[in-house]
Amino acid sequence: MATILITGGTGLIGKALTKALLLQGYEVIILTRNITGRKATQGTSYAAWDVKKQQIDRAAIQQADYVIHLAGAGVVEKKWTGAYKNEIRESRTESSRLLIDALKNNNNNVKAIVSMSAIGWYGADAEAVKPFEETDAADSGFLGETCRLWEESIESAVALGKRLVKLRTGIVLAGNGGALAEFKKPLHFGVAAILGNGKQMVSWIHVDDLCRMFLYAIENEKLQGSYNAVAPKPVSNKILTLTLAKIMRGRFYIPIHVPVFVLKLMLGQRSIEVLKSATVSCKKIMANGFKLNYDDIETALTDLEKK
Repeated sequence: MATILITGGTGLIGKALTKALLLQGYEVIILTRNITGRKATQGTSYAAWDVKKQQIDRAAIQQADYVIHLAGAGVVEKKWTGAYKNEIRESRTESSRLLIDALKNNNNNVKAIVSMSAIGWYGADAEAVKPFEETDAADSGFLGETCRLWEESIESAVALGKRLVKLRTGIVLAGNGGALAEFKKPLHFGVAAILGNGKQMVSWIHVDDLCRMFLYAIENEKLQGSYNAVAPKPVSNKILTLTLAKIMRGRFYIPIHVPVFVLKLMLGQRSIEVLKSATVSCKKIMANGFKLNYDDIETALTDLEKK
Protein backbone atom coordinates (compact mmCIF):
# COMPACT_ATOMS: atom_id res chain seq x y z
CA MET A 1 0.00 0.00 0.00
CA ALA A 2 0.96 3.64 -0.35
CA THR A 3 2.81 5.67 2.27
CA ILE A 4 1.07 8.73 3.74
CA LEU A 5 3.11 11.52 5.31
CA ILE A 6 1.09 13.43 7.94
CA THR A 7 1.79 16.80 9.53
CA GLY A 8 -0.09 17.46 12.76
CA GLY A 9 -0.43 13.72 13.21
CA THR A 10 -0.23 13.80 17.01
CA GLY A 11 -3.34 15.99 17.42
CA LEU A 12 -6.96 14.93 17.89
CA ILE A 13 -7.74 14.61 14.18
CA GLY A 14 -4.28 13.28 13.33
CA LYS A 15 -4.57 10.40 15.78
CA ALA A 16 -8.01 9.41 14.51
CA LEU A 17 -6.85 9.69 10.91
CA THR A 18 -3.75 7.58 11.54
CA LYS A 19 -5.93 4.79 12.89
CA ALA A 20 -8.23 5.02 9.88
CA LEU A 21 -5.30 4.90 7.45
CA LEU A 22 -3.74 1.89 9.19
CA LEU A 23 -7.04 0.01 9.03
CA GLN A 24 -6.99 0.50 5.26
CA GLY A 25 -3.46 -0.88 5.04
CA TYR A 26 -1.55 2.37 4.46
CA GLU A 27 1.92 3.02 5.84
CA VAL A 28 2.00 6.23 7.88
CA ILE A 29 4.91 8.59 8.59
CA ILE A 30 4.13 11.26 11.19
CA LEU A 31 6.19 14.45 11.16
CA THR A 32 6.88 15.70 14.68
CA ARG A 33 8.98 18.39 16.34
CA ASN A 34 9.98 16.06 19.15
CA ILE A 35 11.02 12.64 17.91
CA THR A 36 12.63 11.62 21.21
CA GLY A 37 10.75 8.71 22.74
CA ARG A 38 8.57 8.18 19.70
CA LYS A 39 8.60 4.48 18.93
CA ALA A 40 7.69 3.10 15.53
CA THR A 41 4.91 0.53 15.51
CA GLN A 42 3.61 -1.72 12.77
CA GLY A 43 2.65 0.58 9.92
CA THR A 44 3.60 3.81 11.71
CA SER A 45 6.92 5.63 11.93
CA TYR A 46 8.05 9.13 12.90
CA ALA A 47 10.24 11.71 11.21
CA ALA A 48 11.57 15.02 12.46
CA TRP A 49 10.72 18.49 11.26
CA ASP A 50 11.09 21.98 12.69
CA VAL A 51 8.90 24.61 11.10
CA LYS A 52 10.60 27.57 12.76
CA LYS A 53 14.01 26.41 11.55
CA GLN A 54 12.53 25.27 8.20
CA GLN A 55 14.09 21.82 8.60
CA ILE A 56 12.58 18.49 7.56
CA ASP A 57 13.69 14.88 7.23
CA ARG A 58 14.38 14.53 3.49
CA ALA A 59 13.92 10.76 3.62
CA ALA A 60 10.33 11.18 4.78
CA ILE A 61 9.53 13.31 1.72
CA GLN A 62 11.23 10.82 -0.56
CA GLN A 63 9.28 7.87 0.90
CA ALA A 64 5.85 9.50 0.70
CA ASP A 65 3.22 8.82 -1.93
CA TYR A 66 0.74 11.31 -0.45
CA VAL A 67 0.86 14.15 2.08
CA ILE A 68 -1.91 15.05 4.53
CA HIS A 69 -1.26 18.50 5.95
CA LEU A 70 -3.01 19.15 9.29
CA ALA A 71 -0.42 21.20 11.16
CA GLY A 72 -1.41 24.45 12.85
CA ALA A 73 -1.60 25.98 16.33
CA GLY A 74 -4.95 25.56 18.07
CA VAL A 75 -7.41 28.37 17.46
CA VAL A 76 -9.39 28.28 20.71
CA GLU A 77 -6.82 27.03 23.21
CA LYS A 78 -5.29 30.40 24.09
CA LYS A 79 -6.27 34.05 24.30
CA TRP A 80 -6.00 35.87 20.98
CA THR A 81 -3.14 38.21 21.77
CA GLY A 82 -1.29 39.79 18.86
CA ALA A 83 1.54 37.31 19.37
CA TYR A 84 -0.75 34.29 19.44
CA LYS A 85 -2.63 35.45 16.34
CA ASN A 86 0.72 35.55 14.55
CA GLU A 87 1.47 32.04 15.82
CA ILE A 88 -1.88 30.76 14.53
CA ARG A 89 -1.18 32.20 11.08
CA GLU A 90 2.50 31.35 10.81
CA SER A 91 2.14 27.80 12.12
CA ARG A 92 -0.01 27.18 9.06
CA THR A 93 1.68 29.22 6.36
CA GLU A 94 5.26 28.44 7.40
CA SER A 95 4.58 24.70 7.67
CA SER A 96 3.16 24.83 4.14
CA ARG A 97 6.25 26.71 2.95
CA LEU A 98 8.48 24.03 4.45
CA LEU A 99 6.54 21.27 2.69
CA ILE A 100 6.57 23.08 -0.66
CA ASP A 101 10.31 23.75 -0.45
CA ALA A 102 10.98 20.11 0.50
CA LEU A 103 8.95 18.86 -2.47
CA LYS A 104 10.67 21.32 -4.77
CA ASN A 105 14.19 20.46 -3.65
CA ASN A 106 13.99 16.66 -3.29
CA ASN A 107 13.17 13.91 -5.73
CA ASN A 108 9.83 12.49 -4.64
CA ASN A 109 6.84 10.44 -5.74
CA VAL A 110 4.14 12.49 -4.01
CA LYS A 111 0.98 12.30 -6.12
CA ALA A 112 -1.33 14.50 -4.08
CA ILE A 113 -1.58 16.72 -1.02
CA VAL A 114 -4.73 16.92 1.07
CA SER A 115 -4.55 20.03 3.21
CA MET A 116 -6.74 20.99 6.12
CA SER A 117 -8.49 24.34 6.07
CA ALA A 118 -11.55 25.51 8.00
CA ILE A 119 -14.99 27.03 7.60
CA GLY A 120 -13.53 30.03 9.40
CA TRP A 121 -12.97 31.01 5.74
CA TYR A 122 -16.60 32.20 5.74
CA GLY A 123 -18.12 35.05 7.70
CA ALA A 124 -21.40 35.11 9.57
CA ASP A 125 -24.74 34.19 8.03
CA ALA A 126 -26.68 37.02 6.43
CA GLU A 127 -30.22 37.70 7.61
CA ALA A 128 -31.57 35.80 4.62
CA VAL A 129 -29.53 32.66 5.17
CA LYS A 130 -27.91 31.17 2.08
CA PRO A 131 -25.54 28.32 2.95
CA PHE A 132 -21.92 29.17 2.25
CA GLU A 133 -20.37 27.37 -0.72
CA GLU A 134 -16.78 26.92 -1.81
CA THR A 135 -17.01 29.74 -4.35
CA ASP A 136 -17.78 32.34 -1.67
CA ALA A 137 -14.97 34.79 -0.91
CA ALA A 138 -12.97 34.63 2.30
CA ASP A 139 -14.24 36.78 5.16
CA SER A 140 -12.17 39.85 6.03
CA GLY A 141 -11.98 38.99 9.74
CA PHE A 142 -9.08 37.29 11.50
CA LEU A 143 -10.11 33.68 10.81
CA GLY A 144 -11.21 34.39 7.25
CA GLU A 145 -7.89 36.04 6.50
CA THR A 146 -6.01 33.23 8.25
CA CYS A 147 -7.79 30.58 6.18
CA ARG A 148 -7.14 32.51 2.98
CA LEU A 149 -3.40 32.74 3.71
CA TRP A 150 -3.40 29.08 4.81
CA GLU A 151 -4.89 27.88 1.52
CA GLU A 152 -2.71 30.19 -0.56
CA SER A 153 0.42 28.93 1.21
CA ILE A 154 -0.08 25.37 -0.06
CA GLU A 155 -1.35 26.35 -3.53
CA SER A 156 2.19 26.23 -4.98
CA ALA A 157 1.90 22.43 -4.89
CA VAL A 158 -0.18 22.62 -8.08
CA ALA A 159 2.70 24.24 -9.98
CA LEU A 160 4.86 21.29 -8.84
CA GLY A 161 2.44 18.90 -10.55
CA LYS A 162 0.74 17.72 -7.36
CA ARG A 163 -3.01 17.24 -7.13
CA LEU A 164 -4.22 19.46 -4.29
CA VAL A 165 -7.37 19.07 -2.18
CA LYS A 166 -8.27 21.53 0.60
CA LEU A 167 -10.89 20.46 3.14
CA ARG A 168 -12.62 23.37 4.89
CA THR A 169 -13.48 21.60 8.10
CA GLY A 170 -16.40 22.46 10.36
CA ILE A 171 -16.66 21.88 14.11
CA VAL A 172 -15.23 18.39 14.55
CA LEU A 173 -17.15 16.23 17.01
CA ALA A 174 -15.03 13.49 18.59
CA GLY A 175 -15.53 11.35 21.65
CA ASN A 176 -12.14 12.00 23.21
CA GLY A 177 -11.61 15.74 23.19
CA GLY A 178 -12.04 18.83 21.07
CA ALA A 179 -15.21 20.93 20.96
CA LEU A 180 -17.49 18.16 22.22
CA ALA A 181 -15.49 17.83 25.44
CA GLU A 182 -16.17 21.52 26.13
CA PHE A 183 -19.91 21.05 25.53
CA LYS A 184 -19.89 18.13 27.95
CA LYS A 185 -18.17 19.84 30.89
CA PRO A 186 -21.24 21.66 32.28
CA LEU A 187 -23.40 18.61 31.66
CA HIS A 188 -21.35 16.61 34.13
CA PHE A 189 -22.97 18.93 36.70
CA GLY A 190 -26.41 18.71 35.13
CA VAL A 191 -26.21 22.05 33.32
CA ALA A 192 -26.95 22.45 29.60
CA ALA A 193 -25.02 25.65 28.84
CA ILE A 194 -26.57 27.36 25.81
CA LEU A 195 -24.25 30.06 24.46
CA GLY A 196 -25.89 33.45 24.09
CA ASN A 197 -29.36 33.13 22.58
CA GLY A 198 -28.39 29.73 21.15
CA LYS A 199 -29.69 30.59 17.68
CA GLN A 200 -26.27 30.61 16.02
CA MET A 201 -25.92 27.79 13.52
CA VAL A 202 -23.15 25.23 14.00
CA SER A 203 -21.78 23.45 10.94
CA TRP A 204 -20.31 20.25 12.34
CA ILE A 205 -18.87 16.90 11.25
CA HIS A 206 -18.35 13.56 13.01
CA VAL A 207 -14.63 12.78 13.27
CA ASP A 208 -15.11 9.41 11.56
CA ASP A 209 -16.71 11.07 8.54
CA LEU A 210 -13.88 13.60 8.42
CA CYS A 211 -11.30 10.80 8.40
CA ARG A 212 -13.25 9.04 5.65
CA MET A 213 -13.29 12.29 3.67
CA PHE A 214 -9.49 12.56 3.87
CA LEU A 215 -9.25 8.99 2.63
CA TYR A 216 -11.72 9.75 -0.15
CA ALA A 217 -9.65 12.74 -1.22
CA ILE A 218 -6.49 10.58 -1.32
CA GLU A 219 -8.09 7.79 -3.31
CA ASN A 220 -10.16 9.75 -5.84
CA GLU A 221 -8.03 11.43 -8.48
CA LYS A 222 -10.94 13.53 -9.74
CA LEU A 223 -11.02 15.53 -6.50
CA GLN A 224 -9.08 18.78 -6.52
CA GLY A 225 -9.60 22.24 -5.08
CA SER A 226 -11.63 23.22 -2.01
CA TYR A 227 -14.43 21.22 -0.39
CA ASN A 228 -16.48 21.95 2.72
CA ALA A 229 -16.06 19.15 5.27
CA VAL A 230 -19.34 19.43 7.17
CA ALA A 231 -22.48 17.36 7.67
CA PRO A 232 -25.53 18.23 5.55
CA LYS A 233 -27.69 19.26 8.52
CA PRO A 234 -26.19 22.09 10.57
CA VAL A 235 -27.98 22.80 13.85
CA SER A 236 -28.31 25.71 16.24
CA ASN A 237 -26.13 25.85 19.34
CA LYS A 238 -29.30 25.37 21.41
CA ILE A 239 -30.34 22.21 19.54
CA LEU A 240 -26.83 20.77 19.74
CA THR A 241 -26.61 21.46 23.47
CA LEU A 242 -30.06 20.12 24.33
CA THR A 243 -29.62 17.02 22.14
CA LEU A 244 -26.35 16.24 23.91
CA ALA A 245 -27.99 16.89 27.29
CA LYS A 246 -30.81 14.45 26.52
CA ILE A 247 -28.36 11.75 25.43
CA MET A 248 -26.08 12.20 28.45
CA ARG A 249 -28.60 13.03 31.19
CA GLY A 250 -32.04 11.94 30.03
CA ARG A 251 -34.41 14.44 31.69
CA PHE A 252 -32.02 15.32 34.48
CA TYR A 253 -30.49 18.60 33.36
CA ILE A 254 -31.19 22.31 33.60
CA PRO A 255 -30.88 24.47 30.45
CA ILE A 256 -29.13 27.79 31.15
CA HIS A 257 -28.28 30.56 28.69
CA VAL A 258 -24.77 31.91 29.18
CA PRO A 259 -25.04 35.69 28.61
CA VAL A 260 -23.04 37.26 25.79
CA PHE A 261 -21.19 39.59 28.16
CA VAL A 262 -19.99 36.61 30.21
CA LEU A 263 -18.67 34.88 27.10
CA LYS A 264 -16.88 38.08 26.08
CA LEU A 265 -15.28 38.35 29.51
CA MET A 266 -14.22 34.69 29.43
CA LEU A 267 -13.10 34.39 25.83
CA GLY A 268 -12.26 37.89 24.64
CA GLN A 269 -12.10 38.07 20.83
CA ARG A 270 -12.68 34.32 20.57
CA SER A 271 -16.30 34.92 21.64
CA ILE A 272 -16.93 36.32 18.14
CA GLU A 273 -16.48 32.82 16.70
CA VAL A 274 -18.45 31.08 19.46
CA LEU A 275 -21.41 33.37 18.83
CA LYS A 276 -21.11 33.48 15.03
CA SER A 277 -23.75 31.70 12.99
CA ALA A 278 -22.27 29.95 9.95
CA THR A 279 -24.45 27.72 7.78
CA VAL A 280 -22.14 25.83 5.42
CA SER A 281 -23.08 23.54 2.52
CA CYS A 282 -21.48 20.16 1.76
CA LYS A 283 -23.24 19.74 -1.60
CA LYS A 284 -20.00 19.88 -3.58
CA ILE A 285 -18.29 16.90 -1.87
CA MET A 286 -21.56 14.93 -1.94
CA ALA A 287 -21.99 15.68 -5.65
CA ASN A 288 -18.56 14.11 -6.11
CA GLY A 289 -19.77 10.83 -4.64
CA PHE A 290 -18.95 11.12 -0.93
CA LYS A 291 -21.59 9.87 1.50
CA LEU A 292 -21.59 10.75 5.18
CA ASN A 293 -22.40 8.07 7.73
CA TYR A 294 -23.55 10.65 10.28
CA ASP A 295 -25.77 13.26 8.68
CA ASP A 296 -27.87 14.31 11.68
CA ILE A 297 -26.73 15.53 15.08
CA GLU A 298 -28.62 13.00 17.22
CA THR A 299 -27.15 10.02 15.36
CA ALA A 300 -23.65 11.51 15.59
CA LEU A 301 -23.82 12.37 19.30
CA THR A 302 -25.40 9.02 20.20
CA ASP A 303 -22.55 7.20 18.46
CA LEU A 304 -19.87 9.35 20.11
CA GLU A 305 -21.37 8.90 23.56
CA LYS A 306 -20.89 5.12 23.21
CA LYS A 307 -17.16 5.51 22.54
